[in-house]
Amino acid sequence: MKTLKEIVQENPFDDFKDWWPVGRHFSRFMSNAIHGEWVKLPGSSGDLSTVKSHVNLYLSTVFDTESRSSLVDEFAQNNLLSGLQSGQFDALSYAYYRSTFEIIKANLDEYENSLERERRLYTKRVGKLFFDQVAEHLALDLPADLLTEADLAQMKTCITQVGQFLSDEGYLRDHFAFHFNVEIEHMGASISQNDGDILGLIQSGTGHALYEMGYPIILPSAVYLYHTMEEAQHHSSRTIEELFDRVGFDARETDDFDPIGYPSDRVVELWEIKRKPLESGM
Repeated sequence: MKTLKEIVQENPFDDFKDWWPVGRHFSRFMSNAIHGEWVKLPGSSGDLSTVKSHVNLYLSTVFDTESRSSLVDEFAQNNLLSGLQSGQFDALSYAYYRSTFEIIKANLDEYENSLERERRLYTKRVGKLFFDQVAEHLALDLPADLLTEADLAQMKTCITQVGQFLSDEGYLRDHFAFHFNVEIEHMGASISQNDGDILGLIQSGTGHALYEMGYPIILPSAVYLYHTMEEAQHHSSRTIEELFDRVGFDARETDDFDPIGYPSDRVVELWEIKRKPLESGM
């Protein structure tokens, strides 16, 4: 496995060196979600020293700068007096998730699933808690199901609202797009899908979508985590995944997605969407 320094040297992400401001709502919601789930980890003592060490190493290695001494404590206490800049959130996200994956691995006997599964479950829990706050903030009006064109239009409106929030709050520096027109080669197969096909496909099979992001704030740390710890954060993806979950569908990016293969202004995930299986009764 590569070290942080090695993967940064191979992929320096120079177009992220000029930081931009992060919105206070996004910062607050992420503090609640990331730190809130981190302190509940089996095996976590709540000691932030490792997180602080990872933040300092990340900022010095990736951005050649130092962290203000209070940054991690401010984030943990949801008391970001000076506000966050993009590189600071990127470092905090990296540090918390690296610490999380290390804690899970060191205490795996306290967990029910494999290391790979437990890492993913943590990303899902953070995404759920973040979505809860965003949905309340935006007063999202989700459909009860996806059966009709009206349901789909309502769902698209909610996705657009979430995307606009992510853009307005600085998680995406450029643009957001999530659409069901898909023309792509994937794993040796050709996927050709029109927007109008999606309702029929997801009722008894699998539909697809493309999620496109312009300069997602955590692209550097997502690449560095993926190539040093074998898992990335997927903050916005887990948010949208939870949105689909609320209307009865499993939706997420394909397992082979590697963020290193895309330009910063157009990171694209191929998604699979399926109806959730009915829970069996007693």
